[in-house]
Formats: sequence, C-alpha cells, structure tokens
Amino acid sequence: MNIVILSKGVANYTTRRLKEVALAKGHEVRVVNYAKCYLTVEKGNPVVYYKGEKLDGVDAVIPRIAQSYTMYGSAVVRQFEMQGVYTTASSIAIVRSRDKLRAYQLLAKVGVGVPKTVFARETADFEEVLELAGGAPVIIKVARGTHGAGVVLAETRKAAKAVMQAFYVEGVNFLVQEYVEESAGSDIRALVVGGRVVASIKRQNLDDDFRSNVHQGGVGKMVKLTEQEEKTAIKAAKAMGLPICAVDMMRSNRGPLVLEVNSSGSLKTPEIITKRDVATKIIEYVEVNAKQRHRKDRVGA
Repeated sequence: MNIVILSKGVANYTTRRLKEVALAKGHEVRVVNYAKCYLTVEKGNPVVYYKGEKLDGVDAVIPRIAQSYTMYGSAVVRQFEMQGVYTTASSIAIVRSRDKLRAYQLLAKVGVGVPKTVFARETADFEEVLELAGGAPVIIKVARGTHGAGVVLAETRKAAKAVMQAFYVEGVNFLVQEYVEESAGSDIRALVVGGRVVASIKRQNLDDDFRSNVHQGGVGKMVKLTEQEEKTAIKAAKAMGLPICAVDMMRSNRGPLVLEVNSSGSLKTPEIITKRDVATKIIEYVEVNAKQRHRKDRVGA
C-alpha cells in the first residue's frame, strides 16, 4: 500500500514509529507536512499538492493533526476523502473531537460519564454559572485548549469569578467544570484501536499542579483498567467516530468520567511504559480496513 502520514514532525515519536512499522511490513510510506499542502477545488477533480507535485495513488492516510492546525489539517484530510482515499480519522471526526463542548454533548447523549460542565461566553451571571457547576473549587477551561494549556483550577468563588470575568472580557468561549477531588492530579489514558483498548496508563502530577498531562510535567505508569473503564473508553471512541484514538478519563466515586477523546494521541509514553507495540496494531488496522468501502459517519453531529 501507499500510505501517507500527515504530520508536521518527521522526527516525532509517533510519526517515526508508524513509518518504521509500515516500512517493515513492505508498504510505501511518505510523511507529509499538511500545513505545506495546497488544494485545488473544482468539479470532479479534488487534488492535493505538496512540494510542487500532486499527491495521487494514495491508498491510506493517517492524520496526525495538531490542535492549532485543526481547521487546515482537517481540510487536507477532507480533500483526500473527496478522492475516495481511506483515512483512519475522518475530517468531521477530527473537528468534532477538538470542540470540547460538542464532544461532551455527544458523549453525554450516548450515556458516557463526563464531569458536570457549564458552557458560557457572553454572560455576566458568574454566580449562577458557578452554582450550576457545583460551586468552588471548579476547573475553568478555554473551549479549545490542549496539553493542559488554557486550564485553570479556581479554588475559591472569588478566584473563579475573576477567571470567568477575564474570559468574558476577552470574548472567549469557556467551560466551567466540577472539581473531582478524588482524582485530583491524575487521569487515565486508554489507547483504542478498532474497538479495543490496546494500552492504558495512569498519568500523575509530580507537584501541586492539578493537571496530569505529561506536557505539564506529569509522569505515567502502567495501569489495569476496570471492566467499566474499558467499556467507557470504547464507547467514547465510538461516540466520536474515531476508531483510533486516545481516551482520557478520570476515576470518580460515580465511575469513570471522560475528559477528552484525542484523534492524535501520542504513542510515546504508553508504548514506553506498557511495552505494547501500539504502532503495529494501528498499521494492521489500516491493512484490514483500507480496502473496504468508506463507512458512513453515523454520529450525526
């Protein structure tokens, strides 16, 4: 097969692992910086250009789209879809999962546990928003943050109102979310491939930071998921229409609560810690599915 990995980083761990596994299996592989692609849109002739040449004869695309490039990256993925090329993450699923409110709405709709969340923008009813989220302390997030950026723990009512006021003045969409004390500073990441959890780790902060993201200094260790946690991860992936993804959850007294479904979750920490060969699972999934007809996206939102 001729496989294209859409990624801005050739040396990125996940990109490198996917490429080396695909090459070892005899496939042709090209890493393409999607930000440097350009597209022509005309009747019956969707073309992707890269470095002055057409990208054609592609059998499968593996998108590794960064948060800050969501719209452009998903447009490139969509252009390949217009050509009938198989992609491991559809353009609509990428956009859907990056919109935190949209993701929570869809997860809640199918019965996946999520933290109690209030979404707001141009409202000065800070007291009411705070009460609806369960009162201080609360987590306040920019609606499109990533890697733990744009996330604030407001421990008091005064602090919460100050943060909301700042977002209100800037005209930023934000989420106010309940603080789950029993999971503070830790979460679980489950990597899902084709409806199965293939690796799982627990991420824990090293200091007083409530965020467990490795990008924010957290560390990971191997963890065995409960049956409920495994089912939740699989159900969350299906709800987002992402057969390959990372599902971040936290443990609460009322069961697992999903924080995010990431279409481009890193393989680095899970592979190193669990010694599981996730990259091979992904390429094997591509081999089985790339030759099938495109399945209709059934999420509906």
